[in-house]
Amino acid sequence: MSKTTSIFARVEPEIKKQAEMVLNKLGIPMSNAINIFLRQVILQNGLPFEVKITGNRPLAAGDLTPEEFNNEVEKGFSDLKGGRVVSADKVAERISREYGHEL
Repeated sequence: MSKTTSIFARVEPEIKKQAEMVLNKLGIPMSNAINIFLRQVILQNGLPFEVKITGNRPLAAGDLTPEEFNNEVEKGFSDLKGGRVVSADKVAERISREYGHEL
């Protein structure tokens, strides 16, 4: 057996949990998945997927963890209490301007 070395990485608990669920379905231990990733970095001479800064887009509830979603709701309540409100027409106008979506 070849020699091994350890890698220690901090990841969000929910991300780790979800990745483990997928990897378990595939029958791949986390350490093997990391090894596969690192081998692909070597073969591709970079990350094995496209990394880019996406355009400005609004938050999507489905992309947030429950904690992140709750934090966004709390921010909204805080803005409401602080009088930092905008009319729906202004919001629609801004979304159209910044994201190119008509409401």
